[in-house]
Amino acid sequence: MAKSYYDTLGVSRTASQEELKKAYRKLAMQYHPDRNAGNKQAEQKFKEINEAYSVLQDEQKRSVYDQLGHENYTNQAQSGGGGGFYQSSGFDQGSPFGDIFENIFDFMGSGATSGGRRSPDGSGARGADLRYDANLTLEEAFKGKKINIKTDTYGRCEDCGGKGSEGGKPPVSCQACSGRGVIRTSQGFFSIERTCGQCGGSGYTIKTPCSKCRGSGRIRKSSELAVSIPAGIEEGVCIKVSGKGEAGVRGGIEGNLYVYIHVKPHKFFQRDGNDLHCSVPIAMTTAALGGNVEVPIIDGAQANLSIPAGTQNGAALRLRGKGMSSVNKTLRGDFFVHIKVETPVNLSVKQKELLAEFDKTCIQSQTHPESFSFFSKLKNIWQDIKKESDKSNC
Repeated sequence: MAKSYYDTLGVSRTASQEELKKAYRKLAMQYHPDRNAGNKQAEQKFKEINEAYSVLQDEQKRSVYDQLGHENYTNQAQSGGGGGFYQSSGFDQGSPFGDIFENIFDFMGSGATSGGRRSPDGSGARGADLRYDANLTLEEAFKGKKINIKTDTYGRCEDCGGKGSEGGKPPVSCQACSGRGVIRTSQGFFSIERTCGQCGGSGYTIKTPCSKCRGSGRIRKSSELAVSIPAGIEEGVCIKVSGKGEAGVRGGIEGNLYVYIHVKPHKFFQRDGNDLHCSVPIAMTTAALGGNVEVPIIDGAQANLSIPAGTQNGAALRLRGKGMSSVNKTLRGDFFVHIKVETPVNLSVKQKELLAEFDKTCIQSQTHPESFSFFSKLKNIWQDIKKESDKSNC
């Protein structure tokens, strides 16, 4: 029994249009001639899935196909020299592949020419985009860095200049389809179209393919590219390097290279935009009496940070212009040092006596105004709660 169009696409007879399109995209990418140069089986498979999808994606064609069955439908088409494509007489839809191939190559990052065919000058499909993930330290992100990216992908064939033909001669219009990419025949009430088997739907043919690239216009190459990462770059930023992706097929334009930036977490600094933050523990006495501490700066220097007397736990002290670089700007962000006041531990008997004596001499409202105010308010809150509780018990 002949294989149905549903079997060809690997979908059920009740498949939705979205399911059909998804299945077609997957198979078309897998068996596309540009990915399987010289593979006759892949070429035949590609024709079969195109034929199946061209029928099933059209509601009218699909309805007729379901009513007639696969053998009757294809026999009727082939008797007129067609290959399963048909449309009502006098209504020219053109090639059914235009939007589909455009979507496929967008999905692959290749961007096919309009209508799935070659452009008027015979050039081929756009090359695929490439991605590179660059991992930087925070210091490298601050200073900027030049990285060398090694690629192993398709590059333009020098022998034919990317044209795909011996000597770089331009392709010629396909004689079988007169450059249309499809062959149309009449079958009674129907007009039947099928993809041209001579040019594969491109509308162009190459008389003498280049011996080096076998007509594709590109060959596998290893290359190295230097890319400058600007100072102040942030996590997640993508740098586009135009024209440094995969070479296009038969003179098609090159894809782009996209460099994605990843900045490793730092053991001391935390970044917030162009500002930097860190936590620094200081002794209780330093917080009470004031003093100075040395803190490292992202540029490799050290800063003398002045601690004001009476500094509280969690206070943030700012060092202006000591943060991260800004991309394409001379100004830097700020550096915030968050103070963590350390309570003394492992005290000797003498130290405990001194602290107890200190506490006796304190006027709490003056030496500890924040805690004094808090507990004063808390006492009033407790009295209000007690009053309400006593009322409810009456």
